[in-house]
Amino acid sequence: MHASAQVKEASYTRLCSTKKILTVNGQFPGPTIEAQYGETVYVNVYNQGKQNITIHWHGVQQPRYPWSDGPEYITQCPIKPGGRFRQKIIFSTEEGTLWWHAHSDWSRATVYGAMIIHPKVGSRYHFPKPDADVPIILGEWWKEDITKVLQRLRDTGGDPNISDAFTINGQPGDLYSCSKQGTFKLTVERGKTYLLRLINAAMNTILFFSIKKHNLTVVGIDATYTKPLSSDYVVIAPGQTVDALLSANQVPDRYYMVARVYSSGTNPRFDNTTTTAIVQYRGKYTSSSFPSLPSLPLYNDTNAAFSFLGSLKSLADKYHPIDVPLDIRNRILTTVSVNTFPCQHNETCAGPNRTRFAASMNNISFVTPSTALLQAYYQHTKGVYGDDFPDMPPFLFNFTDKFLPLDLQTPKRGTEVMVLEYNTTVEIVLQGTALVGGIDHPIHLHGYNFYIVGFGFGNFDIYKDPLKYNLKDPPLRNTVSVPINGWATVRFKADNPDRHMTWGMKTVFLVKDGEQPHERLLPPPPDMPPC
Repeated sequence: MHASAQVKEASYTRLCSTKKILTVNGQFPGPTIEAQYGETVYVNVYNQGKQNITIHWHGVQQPRYPWSDGPEYITQCPIKPGGRFRQKIIFSTEEGTLWWHAHSDWSRATVYGAMIIHPKVGSRYHFPKPDADVPIILGEWWKEDITKVLQRLRDTGGDPNISDAFTINGQPGDLYSCSKQGTFKLTVERGKTYLLRLINAAMNTILFFSIKKHNLTVVGIDATYTKPLSSDYVVIAPGQTVDALLSANQVPDRYYMVARVYSSGTNPRFDNTTTTAIVQYRGKYTSSSFPSLPSLPLYNDTNAAFSFLGSLKSLADKYHPIDVPLDIRNRILTTVSVNTFPCQHNETCAGPNRTRFAASMNNISFVTPSTALLQAYYQHTKGVYGDDFPDMPPFLFNFTDKFLPLDLQTPKRGTEVMVLEYNTTVEIVLQGTALVGGIDHPIHLHGYNFYIVGFGFGNFDIYKDPLKYNLKDPPLRNTVSVPINGWATVRFKADNPDRHMTWGMKTVFLVKDGEQPHERLLPPPPDMPPC
């Protein structure tokens, strides 16, 4: 299958004003890509915009062929204005919802769309076959040009301006100015079932989602099956997807579909508005009243957020077996922190005590190289990266203490990777800290799914907490939310020879080739974008 993706500007009107945004094929959200399990899709990406661009196929695992994955300066150099790149997508996920988005600066705010993987013909559903699929993409909208928001962030070193609205399928909804007419409407028939393919495309915001008087039955997450979970709300972090069945079993009427933020931090500002869409039944309504809002947990209800996330389990039956790594060869404990850097005398700074905000893992704030790491590794180029990312924090302290010494706030800068042998098993404990203020951290691993075997609050206890791991049916995801002042543990097998925030909260895993031909990285395509 072949598709064309033309990245270009288009004018869109939201919140009473019009501006040009970056789009794919002029669409916002962008086009949905549908494929079957095992299918290979070639997407010809043409950059007709004014800035560098890469497209990331979020959650797609590219066996031995990560060149098309999309993180700029990690797997590839960006596609320059006027350039093109044919990206190869191999759909090795059995069934479910993934998504694609820009991976260059903040162009992801408008350049995104859904990917739907249908099961191969004759496959066995583990839930009632729905009458229809409905992509529901949650996003954000800024009245200001997003490039100016990013530039101000870089110039001041402070927090970015919060968005002016959340959106459902690109529309803010009834509660915002000049938005009622465009509100997304889902028309349903009583007695039918709809598979909502939820995607959180917001920049850095965990969201609550709900539909008035309707429970949702979660049957999949990040394109992996789960045990059915019935809930009156869903929690979804940036980058995550949720497949949820909606049964149209209520009195025919109009019902609000809503999303709003979950924000646990005490200091960070956040968009406290609510985006709406409408579920409307076919036929005559019993009332003509305007739909009412469903009840959602409070913005800072951490118990509600992680009660939902902790209830998600892999299906783990004879038709869908799981393979949780048990014999762990590589154990990594890494802090994930918000930090500060001292400002230079010629810089304008928004942080406290003339500082700029930063972020780090194990006290290293990642510095993006000027050439792609994967190409440097493949071509044996020296001096692009170091291979000394630590498997333990360099400083051990009470990570979640409210009062921490200021000298712990400043990380090192570097481009450090961790080298893994092919087929080795890995456990990563992601430990949040209270440095500069604890918040939840969504962490995504490119090229892999991982099992979330445990999470908790406070400092990870190396002796007690592993005893509570779920090794029977843990959820399999590609993005995990590390709870505020808490930790999360993930496990995976490094069997994909490849690699793998504006402030530097990232690192890179370099997975070496195996001994057999089918365990080795394939050569790069001839049209790789140059640096």
